[in-house]
Amino acid sequence: MKIGVLGGTFDPIHNGHLLVAEAARSQLELTEVLFIPAGQPWLKENRNISPVTHRVQMVRLAIADYPRFRLSTIEIDRGGPSYSVATMAGLRAQLNPDDELFFIIGWDTVSQLPYWREPERLIQLCHLVAAPRPGYKLADLPSLDTLVPGLSDRLIVLDRPEVDISATGIRQRVARGLPIHGLVPEPVAEYITKHGLYGDCGAL
Repeated sequence: MKIGVLGGTFDPIHNGHLLVAEAARSQLELTEVLFIPAGQPWLKENRNISPVTHRVQMVRLAIADYPRFRLSTIEIDRGGPSYSVATMAGLRAQLNPDDELFFIIGWDTVSQLPYWREPERLIQLCHLVAAPRPGYKLADLPSLDTLVPGLSDRLIVLDRPEVDISATGIRQRVARGLPIHGLVPEPVAEYITKHGLYGDCGAL
């Protein structure tokens, strides 16, 4: 099997996440894509994050109509800071030897990989799939290879889709009372309204 992995805070999950996951699934012929909400994202320790119960439920609602998308709570169940290398190792232990993992990230994230925990081990556990983000260029791969040898050999670069949607922008729109139609799946928009999420986060 070829398993895609899309991790994130998902605060909230939005249509951009779904479009990128579907593009990766289609282009790489992935068996399924796992959506993995972060428990305690170590890169966002200074930001207030919605309770995990809300973030998990929004992912569940968002992917309900996608038969090849699946929710995984591996990071939440593990507890502690969410490090990608630990997540991939945990997933790898659950798979058959011939199964492959494809970790979906953004072009903007590629340049940060040398500063992640155990990047050399991470690229041995999975392929990296880089999706474009508006306003960002792909990092210089030869330079990255000097910091993480072999990184470019494990990287698959997608050229679409370019999706200009951000969770920060959605939270700010909700806080200002602006509509988010077309930015998140309708069940997610309804959930946000029902539970009064993001009403006080206009500054985030």
